[in-house]
Amino acid sequence: MRTALLTMVLLLVLCFGLVTWMQPRHEARLNKLEPGNSTLASLLGDGREFAADYFRTEADVYFHSGYYPSIFDQARKQEESDADVMHPEDASGGDQEEKGFMGEPLDWIDRFSRNFRPSRHTHLPGQKIREILPWLKLSAELDPHNVQTYMITDYWLRGRLNASEEAEDFVRDGLKNNPHSPDLLFALGQIYLEDRKDYPRAKNLLVAAKHWWHVRDDPRPEKSDTGETKDYLLLEQILGGLVTDELAMNHLDQALAYMKELKANASDPDGVQKQIDLLEAKIKSQSAGHK
Repeated sequence: MRTALLTMVLLLVLCFGLVTWMQPRHEARLNKLEPGNSTLASLLGDGREFAADYFRTEADVYFHSGYYPSIFDQARKQEESDADVMHPEDASGGDQEEKGFMGEPLDWIDRFSRNFRPSRHTHLPGQKIREILPWLKLSAELDPHNVQTYMITDYWLRGRLNASEEAEDFVRDGLKNNPHSPDLLFALGQIYLEDRKDYPRAKNLLVAAKHWWHVRDDPRPEKSDTGETKDYLLLEQILGGLVTDELAMNHLDQALAYMKELKANASDPDGVQKQIDLLEAKIKSQSAGHK
């Protein structure tokens, strides 16, 4: 009897402690002091980013039909990569048949077990890709400040499912939580440029993306062990979008100015220069025709 009474008292103390811990957080969420946090995110607390990464990975696993490297496969692959760096003369390179991350079976047990798990690299076809979206949306709900999740989801919605309106809604949700993200501003600009053909609005969004890219990336170093380096690929995409937008509106001089800016950090400056030469010749020809 005494043990049962002590157990009940302990349970009451634990319940009271849980209530006092949850109450201020619940009120803060209701008062929008913690915007973007769902009930699940509040319950997970500091572990929500880990959970968000898990759900994003699960989406990738599902897309690859379960054919996905485990942490042990990744570790082995890293060891093999390090060995190739240490002894490059032993590396077989492209002469070896592509075996995937699983490599050759370690023994007859490993060979036999592969009959009962995915051992071929396949992707979800067509509309079945929609089946991974709940994983990605849950990941975004748990970690709303991870811009990459919104960008990945935008890619699947627009690029593979032709769901432009759904993509726009999702990107806008991302911008509410990351209002100055150059990545998301670029993604929204692409929707208005390519899907809506609304060139003035697309230009406004791309110009904003360019501005916030410089705000974010100009202070970053060229090289860093932390990965916080300048994202020149995104800048190239933004400037390329601006060039396309100006050409669509027949603003050749503005397009030329963005082309010259693009060349400074382009991955293929010679190719950009050829486009500059062609556009300059076109502008010159039009000017001569107006005289």
